[in-house]
Amino acid sequence: MNKYEEKLALLAEMIAFSVVDGRLHEREYLFLTMIADELQVTQDDFKALFHQENYPSVIKSEFERIQQFYRLALLMHCDGVLHEREQIKIHEIGINMGLNPHAIKRVLKAMEISPTKMISPEFLLEVFQEQLN
Repeated sequence: MNKYEEKLALLAEMIAFSVVDGRLHEREYLFLTMIADELQVTQDDFKALFHQENYPSVIKSEFERIQQFYRLALLMHCDGVLHEREQIKIHEIGINMGLNPHAIKRVLKAMEISPTKMISPEFLLEVFQEQLN
């Protein structure tokens, strides 16, 4: 991902997902702020994303789609409450990204049972790669 507009689109998708349960938790906002900083998005542009409608963009690279899916899954867990609407929406997003439904379930289950709600990058890629074989 090298275009600033693509970075804004990724953040917009994450912001839309963060409020699917009806509220933006402070931890979710802090997580989004960290992602915006990592992507080198200006604070003004980041704040403006909260007042725009979300227009989904197509992520071309499979690696970037997996990476974005994992970011969304982390966002889902960061407030400490796992809502049913979040679970339904993340499955829908993953499928719309063209990711394997079985791999999506495995990753989410592994994150759910992990004490930190995180999984290793190796495991993440392995789960999606084995579905290609």
